Amino acid sequence: MDIAERVHDRVPDNRPHFFLSYAHTPPWGPDSGDPDHWVHVLFKDLCSHIMALTDLPAGSAVGFVDREMRSGEGWPEKLSENLATCRVFVPLFSPRYFSSEMCGREWFAFTERLLHAKTTGAGTVPAVVPVLWTRVEPAELPDSVRHIHLDSSGFGSRYAAGGIYGLIKLNRFRDEYEETVLGLAERIVRVARESQLPPGRPRDYETTPSAFKPRGTGPRHIHLTVAAPTRDTVPEYRDRLPYGDDALSWNPYPSESTRPLSALAEDLIRSLDYRVTVSDFDDGDAGENGPAPAAFEPEAERPGILLVDQWALTDEERRRRLKTFDAAARPWVSAVVPRNRTDLQCRGEEGQRLADELERSMPTILERARRGDSRIAVNGVPTLNAFTNVLPAVVAHTTRQYLKHAEARLPQAPHVPRLRLTDPPQPDPPQPDPTRTDPPRPPGPNAGDDTGGQA
Repeated sequence: MDIAERVHDRVPDNRPHFFLSYAHTPPWGPDSGDPDHWVHVLFKDLCSHIMALTDLPAGSAVGFVDREMRSGEGWPEKLSENLATCRVFVPLFSPRYFSSEMCGREWFAFTERLLHAKTTGAGTVPAVVPVLWTRVEPAELPDSVRHIHLDSSGFGSRYAAGGIYGLIKLNRFRDEYEETVLGLAERIVRVARESQLPPGRPRDYETTPSAFKPRGTGPRHIHLTVAAPTRDTVPEYRDRLPYGDDALSWNPYPSESTRPLSALAEDLIRSLDYRVTVSDFDDGDAGENGPAPAAFEPEAERPGILLVDQWALTDEERRRRLKTFDAAARPWVSAVVPRNRTDLQCRGEEGQRLADELERSMPTILERARRGDSRIAVNGVPTLNAFTNVLPAVVAHTTRQYLKHAEARLPQAPHVPRLRLTDPPQPDPPQPDPTRTDPPRPPGPNAGDDTGGQA
């Protein structure tokens, strides 16, 4: 068998080289035709170039776009499967893209996969190649997207000014379009080779949150606080592998992750288009009850999530402050309790005793979570995958509680008297003109009479 035959007989790699994510344009009328026709043209051109630039065998899935699916084929499952296996994510930036819930879900699902690869040490190169479909002002970019560099260098000023759509629609820019698309295909191939992003597990599309906040809403904030011991304060009999120099170094899933849990949680919450602050429960100004967690001081009223290690309750002082904190916790403060199912000490007799102690120390927050949709979050999150699944639900629940219960503190408007329609406004009386000199008045009939004319 010669080389050509061996190449032809290679088993096709069913992983798509790229996933094209775009916002569907609604038709403007019955005769508008297919409003996404030019997206499909771009997709086919990218596939042709990538096939020429690589040694992919015949029958390979070069790219994926949801336009290729027919109705009734279970498209949510196919979307999730391709997002979990594609090598590169290619979003078409446009104002409509960032207002699309579907695009927000695709962005979050792929970002979660990137974070999982980063956390497990399986990949550090962001496998995202953003493409400018139409012009997008920098102020229109959500916070969850701003860390992605939109590199327009080498593609010309017309691409930077109007995007692919501005090139593909006009015949006189045909050469520039071809050059730009070839450059994008080369970039996709290079990123796929450099990132080596491993496949992930498909995420349930229907429960995947959007990475883009609703249009017209302001910045969203979450404060994350970690209550955990350090390697120096944990009991001697406790395995020190999950701990570091401070609470923010705590990693309850060391066999699955190389990163602290607070770093993963911060990235995951930020990918939901939130602004995040992180603090150690033991940090703050010391008072009668010890350090107060800065995350939940009255002046910092915002949704809060507490990551709690049950081994933090081995310290009597911290246990007392957790009880005080729980008693004063507002409805928009939630908790997540990681409990690694492979950690034998967490599942042993001492671990059960600490789990019971946690129930006694934080009854308010734990009971609120069980009444809502965050039961697994406080019953012990067993794996890293379970944590990345449950955290977005806790963020959503906490935000809803904040919007429901928090008092809006609006500035008091100045008093404006009401208009009275029954009393029309009267003109102002005339004012004397200081520059005017009136002639002397003539004397009256009683001039010079001191009696004023009285008898």
